[in-house]
Amino acid sequence: MLLFILLSALVLCGCAQYSSDQCNWIGSGLMHESHARDVEQVYLRCAEGSLEWLYPTGAVIVNLRPNLQRAEGHLRACVKPRPDSRGARLYVERAGALRLLLTEQDQAAGRVRCFSLQEGVLFVEASARRDISRRITAFQYQLISGDQPHSHAAACRPCANDELLMAICTSDFAVRGSIHHVEEEDDDDEDQASVVVSLSHVYRQKSRVFVSGGGGRGRGRWAGRVKMPRRCGPQAGQGEFLFTGAVRFGEAWLGCAPLYKDFIGLYHAALDAGTNPCHIDTD
Repeated sequence: MLLFILLSALVLCGCAQYSSDQCNWIGSGLMHESHARDVEQVYLRCAEGSLEWLYPTGAVIVNLRPNLQRAEGHLRACVKPRPDSRGARLYVERAGALRLLLTEQDQAAGRVRCFSLQEGVLFVEASARRDISRRITAFQYQLISGDQPHSHAAACRPCANDELLMAICTSDFAVRGSIHHVEEEDDDDEDQASVVVSLSHVYRQKSRVFVSGGGGRGRGRWAGRVKMPRRCGPQAGQGEFLFTGAVRFGEAWLGCAPLYKDFIGLYHAALDAGTNPCHIDTD
């Protein structure tokens, strides 16, 4: 009985409500029950992780400080909220100035938003409500390097020859195929398209974002979806491409995507010169 009373007191006072490591943070607004405008500082040092804020009150400043050699200025953070996330808005904050990143409606729709770490930190502000019960603000985050060929920033623009050769080696996925069709997105203000691709060869992939109808590996009939900005103007019947890019939250995002005939000519020239950074099967 005494143990039950002590545990109940811990929960009521908000004690032991925080769980944190280098990648993830779980906290509770019950700590701020008598100080609704308290601001919590959180430091996360991984390339990906998550945050879960129970009963949000006040605000949480999320400092993404990855233990990476590259400069933070080249890094972008992408945030994907849980569909049941509510009770707070997400902003990018720098020197007291706030830029709205995700509303509660955006979070309910599961929209992904990205920002550069140069723009500031992630500021999570609880909505002003008396009833905070059954409210949880929760999201995943991933950091990507904006200066690499498989980043979202590289999509749509022509990649330099050295970027194309490196993309086949370092991208989360590198596949050969064509656009089958472009799926319509429900959200018209989202600058993204979901492209269904039909593939003849999978050179590499992180996670199983592309699947084989016959269960085979490498060659065969493969299919999947690739996300890209609408401004890329994807259309079926544009030819055969080498699709490369990054995997974010289990989805493939386009990086460099040259026509395959252009890439293979470049690759063979580099192979003859001994400058190809890695080897692929082109038979």
